[in-house]
Amino acid sequence: MITSLKQLDLTKRYTYGDYLRWQFLDRVELFRGQIVKMSPAPNYRHQRILNDLNAHIWNFLRSNKASCKVIPAPFDVRLPLPPEKVTPEKIDTVVQPDITVICDLSKLDQQGCKEAPDLVVEILSPGNSKKEMRDKFELYQNAGVPEYWLVDPERESVVIYQLGEDQQYFTKQPFTSDDVLKSPLLEGLKIELKEIFAS
Repeated sequence: MITSLKQLDLTKRYTYGDYLRWQFLDRVELFRGQIVKMSPAPNYRHQRILNDLNAHIWNFLRSNKASCKVIPAPFDVRLPLPPEKVTPEKIDTVVQPDITVICDLSKLDQQGCKEAPDLVVEILSPGNSKKEMRDKFELYQNAGVPEYWLVDPERESVVIYQLGEDQQYFTKQPFTSDDVLKSPLLEGLKIELKEIFAS
């Protein structure tokens, strides 16, 4: 039984089947089989932004009677990445976005989300900027996540990436604290960012 992260060889590749058997408290993700330790507990501002964004999305979905579900972290999202065709327990990428929106509810099971969700939100922290900006960008793009928000509390900005017909992300001008964020995917959603980034 694996009860400590120290028992694992961090140079080895692991699968979702391995991930399910681990019994330690450390929060980790799997990026194509490689263990990635998550940053220490996020700070207050990070969590407040997460809660506020999640609440806005939840209220929007509820008021519009949308079938989509919005779920904050911690929540496992398994990404079957091409070109591999593997059984669920052999999936080697498991991430925990700050916020996940799933509109096809058949993708949900008791362990989390088993395919690419419709929208993910990542909020940058000092210790994870490189991971979110490079590694997770590539994972979400390759998995076919249609919309990805990257929230930068320090610069008080949000970049929305959309998946194009060529299966590559494209973006327009970032939203700043003076703007009203509008989601291409969740048509009609409007979020006053000055409220989100208020201290």
